[in-house]
Amino acid sequence: MLKAGIVGLPNVGKSSLFNALTAQGAPSENYPFCTVDPNVGTVEVPDPRLERIHALTGSRTVVPTVVQFVDIAGLVKGASEGEGLGNRFLANIREVDAIVHVLRCFDDPDITHVLGGVDPVRDREIVNTELALADLESVERRLERVVRRAKSGEREAQLEKALLERLLERLAEGRAVRGIELTEAERPVLQSFQLLTSKPVLYLANVGEDDIVEGANEWTEALRTVLAVEEPDALVVAVCSAIESELAELSPDERSEFLGEMGLEEPGLHRLIRATYQLLGLITFFTTGERESRAWTVRRGARAPEAAGTIHSDFERGFIRAETIAYEEYEAIGSMKAAREQGRIRSEGKDYLVKDGDILLFRFNV
Repeated sequence: MLKAGIVGLPNVGKSSLFNALTAQGAPSENYPFCTVDPNVGTVEVPDPRLERIHALTGSRTVVPTVVQFVDIAGLVKGASEGEGLGNRFLANIREVDAIVHVLRCFDDPDITHVLGGVDPVRDREIVNTELALADLESVERRLERVVRRAKSGEREAQLEKALLERLLERLAEGRAVRGIELTEAERPVLQSFQLLTSKPVLYLANVGEDDIVEGANEWTEALRTVLAVEEPDALVVAVCSAIESELAELSPDERSEFLGEMGLEEPGLHRLIRATYQLLGLITFFTTGERESRAWTVRRGARAPEAAGTIHSDFERGFIRAETIAYEEYEAIGSMKAAREQGRIRSEGKDYLVKDGDILLFRFNV
């Protein structure tokens, strides 16, 4: 299951957003270190296509795919040296697949900022620096251990040593490991290091109610200006935790009415979930039948047998072929029976690259 960690300085709105996202009721009082042990919540991935497939097929149940969000304790300057809840904070980050970095982009005199004022550019730098310092220490320790093995001529150790030296130079400059160019041989080695700054990150700008329609204000613009230079490919999602908290308490009908009154098409947290998928290079395919219509997650670029394996290992091991139709075609035709009669169901082999929105039926034999 995909796991995303929500991180940031204390009192930036992490736990409030987590509560709205998962309806878990995690504490979110106005003081640092309110979150001590990480709160974990599993969230359905919103996808109108699945509901439409379910309606057209007439299946008895519908099963969405899910994401797990982890609300991690607020980090403070010096966390890499054990300040605050530093060591626990950093250990919790190592366990997630992606980082959602919440940055406060609103002013409220009733909510204390640990550094005295709103500045998402500064806050981002503090968190990123602490993660880089923690990684720097890890890389230095690992390099000390591998030098002797490399001198003996061990090829794997020599590869690891060369990579660690490159990482050391990058981290010493305060730069994240993600984005570094790697050879095919280096990729699994880097992954084995479990470095914090190797994890993909998206930035969640927590804005005030007056700014949510445009999704921008002076603080978000300052943030985007810095990111354009330092992380040009970074994803930024604007969300208002106050609005999301209100939405979480409403019924579906009340929620739609409230969004309409605010001039919003959907909850901001829906955009966050989709952005997390995009960040990790994931896509969704569907299966449907009389019993259930279901969404599945697979990495972009996966071939048909790998997608089959997300359902059951036997499907991948005994893969014969995949019968498939694109969601848009299926919706236009209106039923699988009609699609078969019109010859619109394709038969694909082991080399087929699964596309986002594919509706698949796997044929296998074990």
